[in-house]
Amino acid sequence: MKDLFNELKEKNVGRIFENVSLKNYTTYKVGGIASRMVYPKNTEQLITLLKWCRSKKVKHLVLGNGSNTLFSDQPYEGVIIKLDEMNQLSIENHRVVVGAGFSLMRLSLLTAKKSLSGLEFAAGIPGTIGGAIYMNAGAYKSDMGYIVSEVKVLTPDYKVITMVNRECQFHYRSSFFQKHKDYIVLEATIKLKPGDRSTIDAILKERKQRRLETQPLEYPSAGSVFRNPPDLFAGKMIEDLGLKGLTKGGAQVSNKHANFIINFKNASSQDIMDLITFIQDTVLENYGIKLHVEQEFINWE
Repeated sequence: MKDLFNELKEKNVGRIFENVSLKNYTTYKVGGIASRMVYPKNTEQLITLLKWCRSKKVKHLVLGNGSNTLFSDQPYEGVIIKLDEMNQLSIENHRVVVGAGFSLMRLSLLTAKKSLSGLEFAAGIPGTIGGAIYMNAGAYKSDMGYIVSEVKVLTPDYKVITMVNRECQFHYRSSFFQKHKDYIVLEATIKLKPGDRSTIDAILKERKQRRLETQPLEYPSAGSVFRNPPDLFAGKMIEDLGLKGLTKGGAQVSNKHANFIINFKNASSQDIMDLITFIQDTVLENYGIKLHVEQEFINWE
């Protein structure tokens, strides 16, 4: 495997790092060691990298900000692809064209300064544009599906195409890209609306204060663990079952918000997985509902 990865150094694929701890690249702050992490700076380098991985049958994954993932504690014997350097940004009137690697939170704050409304919901979501589209990230009854008009995508056969909103199949915390993982988001066009700067700032300030009061932001987590079932709230169901504060190893169901699992004491990935499984089983036993996990489990096979 080491000789195989040495071949990668000879390819023009961007910056390459060896034996990277995924604890530094996920918001849970857990995960094993990735053999290689690569930062392509453009589509051409990304294509070269993907062709090499696929021809050599090397496991690979495009990772955004790691804010909605749970990697196992095992080594990731493959290539983690980071699109951070594909982060171009253009704002003309209320039309935003932005690269997949750009920070969603940063974009929310930048557009607010330009008195553009529509991204207020995203000010507390620590993901990239690509990851947010993939997950159809949302909050406060809004999500990416409401504001994304087009997505530039790399197809499995290395063609760059543009998909319009309806083709992206945005639904509650889901999209076309979750079902077609070989399609990679490169860039998005977002349509916002002119707004009043003071009103937008007031919304952002109020929601920031609400997050501080209701979410355990002082600990590593991946946000809400479970999707809300129709007409119900996962957090309330978990709290009503008395599971707040429940611990497995270094992981804990937050005492502040029952739909958050926090890494409060050097938790392992397995600790978090054990809590997730226990909560699912307990809710199923008591409510007859199987809670759907928002986070993606990676490298558990």
